[in-house]
Amino acid sequence: MMQPSSVIDLLDRPLGVLRLSLTARCNLACPYCCPDSVEPQGLLSTLDQLRLIHSACALGVHTLRLTGGEPLLTDRLWPLLEALSVGRATPGHPLSRLKDLAITTNGSLLDDAKAQQLRALGVDRITISLDAVDAESIARMAGLRRGAEAGLELFKRVLAGIDAARAAGYEPDEGALKLNAVIQRGRNDDQLIPLARLARQQRMELRLIEYMDVGNRNGWCLDQVMPATEMIQLLHSHWPLQPIGRQPGGTSSQWLYQDGEGSIATIASITEPFCSDCNRLRITADGQAFTCLFASEGIDLRRWLRMDVSDSELAEVMTQLWTGRSDRFSEDRGLMQVGNHHAEMAYLGG
Repeated sequence: MMQPSSVIDLLDRPLGVLRLSLTARCNLACPYCCPDSVEPQGLLSTLDQLRLIHSACALGVHTLRLTGGEPLLTDRLWPLLEALSVGRATPGHPLSRLKDLAITTNGSLLDDAKAQQLRALGVDRITISLDAVDAESIARMAGLRRGAEAGLELFKRVLAGIDAARAAGYEPDEGALKLNAVIQRGRNDDQLIPLARLARQQRMELRLIEYMDVGNRNGWCLDQVMPATEMIQLLHSHWPLQPIGRQPGGTSSQWLYQDGEGSIATIASITEPFCSDCNRLRITADGQAFTCLFASEGIDLRRWLRMDVSDSELAEVMTQLWTGRSDRFSEDRGLMQVGNHHAEMAYLGG
């Protein structure tokens, strides 16, 4: 829902969601996302991050998602969460407008202690990424060199992370714990049914993501995209589905299993773009602001994070950034020339 103070872009889209990347590093090397895991120079400090979040909340942001790389890989996560927890609990504080705080992780580093700490510090939702169930396929999708052995180890760690999150109070039935999977034709499309079976067993919503043309080194081509409609047809042949639709400003279309065993969702930015109501602003670990996941370059906000620049000046810059926004790459994809340059997925936080 649009907040009263939300700024509006040139296509009448309100700012509502901030995706803040804490690091470009990851302990995995998924080829579609993070080929080399290089950290950019000039990482934002906790104070920088908080100033940006404060300004974003003042402009209408109600949801904050912390991403990477792998956000559990950096110790900078915890002081940020502590400050966010205090601000959200303080009446009248800009952060009190933050209604939803989420984190995306590959789950391999999520143990009981971390899950309980996330819960205690106010993280409302956890999304865990897993692209296969078969050990060899897991290793291939995660860029692990030791093959099936490493894939099996990762699978066990992710399952343990899911158990830890559930034990900490993250209830899948309440939407607080979800599973993400990128499906790439010819690489892991045979894992679609096994992944859905696992998610059903875990009572987690599985969000199936079309393989996207983000970045420049993942060898993307349209032939490797499995359309969401095809995924749903395959799933429907195993477990009949009932459509729910997509919430305004949301990225996923949802279906319910007719046997009552939970739900499934698709994120179809290639075949069913949702640019028309996209409300997301992305800020990288080094302070580059991107108004589109498929953008080629961002705006460096660090010059406005100096101590001699007021919060009101920073907010004005972010206002101008959003109100001047007109990008809708996924809708325009067919009209553009092949070979456009894009920032890397891990850099943008997905």
